[in-house]
Amino acid sequence: MAAQDQHSIGSGYGGKTTAREIVGGMDLTGRNYVVTGGYSGIGLETVRALAGAGGHVTVPARSRGKAQEALAGVAGLVVIADMDLADIASVRRFAADYAAAGKPLHGLVNNAGVMACPLTRVGKDWEYQFAVCHLGHFALTVGLEASLKAAGGARVVALSSIGHARSDIQWDDPHFHQHAYEKWTAYGQAKTADALFALGLDTRWQGDGVCAFSVHPGGIFTPLQRHLADEEMIALGWKAPDGSIPPAVAAMFKSPEAGAATSLWCLLSPQLDGRGGVYCEDCDIAELATDASPRWAHVRPWACSDEGAARLWDMTVAMLG
Repeated sequence: MAAQDQHSIGSGYGGKTTAREIVGGMDLTGRNYVVTGGYSGIGLETVRALAGAGGHVTVPARSRGKAQEALAGVAGLVVIADMDLADIASVRRFAADYAAAGKPLHGLVNNAGVMACPLTRVGKDWEYQFAVCHLGHFALTVGLEASLKAAGGARVVALSSIGHARSDIQWDDPHFHQHAYEKWTAYGQAKTADALFALGLDTRWQGDGVCAFSVHPGGIFTPLQRHLADEEMIALGWKAPDGSIPPAVAAMFKSPEAGAATSLWCLLSPQLDGRGGVYCEDCDIAELATDASPRWAHVRPWACSDEGAARLWDMTVAMLG
């Protein structure tokens, strides 16, 4: 029913709402969260907001040193743990260690990602963007199943992107073994996978008190653009030829704190009670895209397909063994 559920609920928030406004006067004392990519960009702002409201936040990190430096000034209880989403064994170790501690997990934000990188292969000859954005997060979430279900009302947030509009899953060749690699197609399918994973997860676990949402955080300049040269960002219209940000782009793009707001809204807002599985943007449920939709907004039908979610789940289980 996901596609039929894709319509605004008039949340009262908008594209420039900040993380601080979402968290507001909430008291998250005693609640536990895991945020991947929580030491950079919008992930860092997500951690700051949760910890600032009293939440206990665990940040799995590929680079412990970078995470310690970025999180040094964050208030609240923040724990850094070792994990690399491209290394499924390390993901499973982290999840097993977390589960062994026996504490409930009230929220998981699958925030980390990579965008438009050169062809790289990891794991079982997997394409890197699909492996990091989807496979690693799938293994992490499944590994934390018991901890999430023990919370008695947990939420999982998967960071998708309007980039999903570039491509459905490349069902016959998701790792580009038979077809020429195209980095934006690879990114698009990875972000579609994030949305379909949230839908599939919600379908399977909602009866156990776990709901899931996917999020387009908006256009934000963060380290996610590290693989893009200035020339490419100029060609995309994100930058002017002199390297400056055009006023129209500046007006549309968000600050990292505003970029974290939709993740936090999906993680915490009672407005979404009973509405799991949906794709959200600008702190509201996104509309289902039509031919009249702008290219930077709304969710495409392939990213909110129950059939696609079920097919991806089975394909992912087979890949991960």
